[in-house]
Amino acid sequence: MSAHGTGTPYNDAMEAVAIARVFGAGRVPVNSIKGAIGHTLGAAGAFEAVLCVEVLRTGLIPPTAGLVTVDPACEGLDLVRGEARRRRVDVTVSTSSGFAGTNTALVLGRS
Repeated sequence: MSAHGTGTPYNDAMEAVAIARVFGAGRVPVNSIKGAIGHTLGAAGAFEAVLCVEVLRTGLIPPTAGLVTVDPACEGLDLVRGEARRRRVDVTVSTSSGFAGTNTALVLGRS
């Protein structure tokens, strides 16, 4: 699960609640690439989609760069931090939150 990970308390808490409700708390590994690439505005979703394809292809889930202190609202999630994880991944989800409430989730899977 590639979270949008805005780094703002309200948005991260809202995203954590949505992830936990849809997938169950702690059931899927969650990362965000914003700490590694910054916020690329309109290109963020495209970068996250490429990352998801690479995770499907390689089975390597990158950690969330710079994640040291976890917001209490996100503590129930299986956050990937510190080092990458290797595992078979059959489905990935990337969430993006845009200005004025433009939100999307991209689901990619193996064929």
